[in-house]
Amino acid sequence: MYHKSPSYRIFNTFNTVLLIVLALLCVIPLLHVFAVSLSAKAAADANIVGLWPVDFTLEAYKKTTSNPIFLNSMWIAVQRTVIGTLLTLVLSFLAAYPLSKENNAFRGRNIYAWLFVFTMLFNGGLVPFYMVIQKIGLMDNFWVLVLPGAVNVFLTILMLNFFRGVPKELEEAALIDGAGHFRTLFSIYLPVSLPAIATLALFSMVFHWNSWFDGLLYIGDPKKYPLATFLQTVIIQRDMSSMSINPADLALISQKTVKSAQIFIGALPILIVYPFLQKFFVKGLVMGSVKE
Repeated sequence: MYHKSPSYRIFNTFNTVLLIVLALLCVIPLLHVFAVSLSAKAAADANIVGLWPVDFTLEAYKKTTSNPIFLNSMWIAVQRTVIGTLLTLVLSFLAAYPLSKENNAFRGRNIYAWLFVFTMLFNGGLVPFYMVIQKIGLMDNFWVLVLPGAVNVFLTILMLNFFRGVPKELEEAALIDGAGHFRTLFSIYLPVSLPAIATLALFSMVFHWNSWFDGLLYIGDPKKYPLATFLQTVIIQRDMSSMSINPADLALISQKTVKSAQIFIGALPILIVYPFLQKFFVKGLVMGSVKE
């Protein structure tokens, strides 16, 4: 009866329309960029391209995929995303397990928990952080893209809350059978934590793939830029030197189509990975593992 009430129907209609509008606001800009990347020079420069390519051509993608600087920046971004995500997951997993225990099981647990929260809310500022990076020798180094953000407190708290939702009976049964903390962690908690791990992995992947400021700040050699930093210098700062467009090519393609092709290629990996991990958001972070 509740689902047949007029108020519910009004709410359901409004909610559906709102979600459709929000979805279109996310999809339409991406479709426009894709259409521009497949359009001819004259149509792109004249700003007459909408959601469908005008005078279809693949010249922008041929130019982009033949640019060694672009391909190298994408490879650096892939390495950063894979290594950074794995490191973040391991550290978050190991840190969340003891922090999820009660005070009587882990003495000083509240102190450590507040230290983690403190680092999430306060920091020394950009200049002191830059000086630390410089002193420890990470400037112009690949690891400056991975190590400073290896411990993500927000993701650790998410994993901590998931561990607290795991039934205590599982851990007690493992301890009775003689399992230690590491055996309990990897044999009991790890198998039931796959939805939470997948969710954290997606958050971390999106962060590393889209992060551009640290590369711009700590890396001086443009050849070592990750993809997001490379795109920022080309599109926002309008530094076209790394695009290496020959004068002869300008008759076939425009800078706008090449930029659009690079943006779409840069967004494509996350668009491919996201649908495979979306189902874990539907299931939620806290899932029961004891079934009647």
